[in-house]
Amino acid sequence: MKRLISSIVVSVLAAVGVAVVGGPSAYAATPTLVLSGGSAVFGTVPGVIKGTASTAGAVKFSAAGVVIAGCEKAAGSTVLTATLTPTDTAGFTPVDAVPFNVKVGLPVQGAADISPIHIFVDQVLASGSTGVLAPRFGVSCAVTSQFILGQTIVWRVYANNEALGGAVMDSTNTAQAYIEVAGIKDPIQMSYGNHSGVAFWTGVLATGAAPKYSTLGVINFKVTMIAKDQNTMKVASTKLVRKSADGKQVMVDGRPVYERVSYFKTVAVSPALKGSVGTWQSNFTASSQLTLYAVPTV
Repeated sequence: MKRLISSIVVSVLAAVGVAVVGGPSAYAATPTLVLSGGSAVFGTVPGVIKGTASTAGAVKFSAAGVVIAGCEKAAGSTVLTATLTPTDTAGFTPVDAVPFNVKVGLPVQGAADISPIHIFVDQVLASGSTGVLAPRFGVSCAVTSQFILGQTIVWRVYANNEALGGAVMDSTNTAQAYIEVAGIKDPIQMSYGNHSGVAFWTGVLATGAAPKYSTLGVINFKVTMIAKDQNTMKVASTKLVRKSADGKQVMVDGRPVYERVSYFKTVAVSPALKGSVGTWQSNFTASSQLTLYAVPTV
């Protein structure tokens, strides 16, 4: 049994069963090779893929048709294949396993691995929708991914910037905020505002007859947020403060006791730090993707 660990995400386990061969055969038999395994999470939990063979031999793994040298690169959404070369070449012929689909779980929350901006997105139905479909598709401000042609889609976008000490991205520290929709030439510009006591970014897409958006099916979109260039930034630091207990300062042998606490302090940056760029694209399953349907007919 040989365990080969991926340097990126997926680890591969080749479990080869040894078959007992009673004696020489006049014809070479075709062994079996079956791939199986669990799911993986990008950057954290590796996926363990098992190759189980009916005879001893060497198993060569491939991802999307390319041999994985040492099995150290099997990441993302791909198709794994494997070829078994039996040790007993006279008694058994080489065999390919049935292709095995592997999908590595990617984070939905923006592109945290390349940008300090964390983005969350959902969609709600704009107010004013009525009709026989109202019980399912007509509740204003209800979070949904399913819309009927003629309704108005409102994106709600919330973002925080780690480079600013986790500060909310608002109109004071954001240079650009827009949504690109496949099939629409110009990006939808988002605005930041107060919505019944809660502030967030919104983008609007009206659907219906031309010139409104009318392409049925999954709506492919990408959210982009760009922070303003920074002349100052918040950085993590520590400081000593007088220790207190029950509202009283702690003293030992007549001397005050201090403890170190963490906090964010603002420091000047020169030259200015270029504003970070954060993007968000849905990694949800097909049934959860933003989708536009035709008006049902009687």
